[in-house]
Amino acid sequence: MESQAKGLLKLVNERKINRNTKFLAVASGKGGVGKTNFAVNFAYILANDFNKRVLLIDADIGMANVHILVNVNTKKTLKDILNGEKIEDIIFTTRNFDILPGFSGIDAINEVEDSAVFRFVQNLNDISENYDYIIIDTAAGIDNKVISFIRASSKTYVITTPEPTAIMDAYALIKSMKKLYDYSDFKIVVNMAKNEEEGIETFERLRASIKKFLDTDIKLAGVLPATKNIQKTVKKKQIISEVFPSEKFVLQLRRIAADEVGEPPPPVKESFWEKVVNFLRKD
Repeated sequence: MESQAKGLLKLVNERKINRNTKFLAVASGKGGVGKTNFAVNFAYILANDFNKRVLLIDADIGMANVHILVNVNTKKTLKDILNGEKIEDIIFTTRNFDILPGFSGIDAINEVEDSAVFRFVQNLNDISENYDYIIIDTAAGIDNKVISFIRASSKTYVITTPEPTAIMDAYALIKSMKKLYDYSDFKIVVNMAKNEEEGIETFERLRASIKKFLDTDIKLAGVLPATKNIQKTVKKKQIISEVFPSEKFVLQLRRIAADEVGEPPPPVKESFWEKVVNFLRKD
């Protein structure tokens, strides 16, 4: 697994020299915190609001569901690339950004031969110059495959919630990466917060522990409020940023994206349904 991680690190270093493709990992200490939903909406906003060329990789081996959230049926997945298929034949485009779908059914990437993993790395290396951002949605928790993708990324967005267990697991993830690999390029996203104050308080609790026990610092990317529209759009296999662009959750996520690209967020455009609702509210 160490050789796989070195291959990914070499890939990223080469990309830094040749162009400005940014590799961003999205991770979480535990499941159920909205990690994949963040990754999908983040990719959507970077592509549609900031005109960036984006590839979203579903690297949640065993629990891949990005293709479900975007409501696209795909027969070929990352597994086919590991078995020799060309990466260009697996990637599909939806809503102005590209997706490399993941797969379920394999307990660990260790079951795949190193040569297959390196083929994937080389294929990714060959196409990465086509993108401004490559976002890697990792599995929840921390294992060898998660470690590899985080180490290969120039930055990792760690998604947590105000729930104590979520904070503890986020701390454990950061601690492992810091202690074992001296990796500390983390930005924290507090999701499902009741309000801004709760989100900031959650972040400060995590930050205090990391400062005290790891002697390092982290930054807050942003606070995303809890909203019932998340559940509604997920059930309908929709993207909340597309359906409810003026939803507070989406506005906050756009601020995170704006900070990432170093540009001010563009004006918000209401969706058709939002226009209908707002029109009816006036009467």
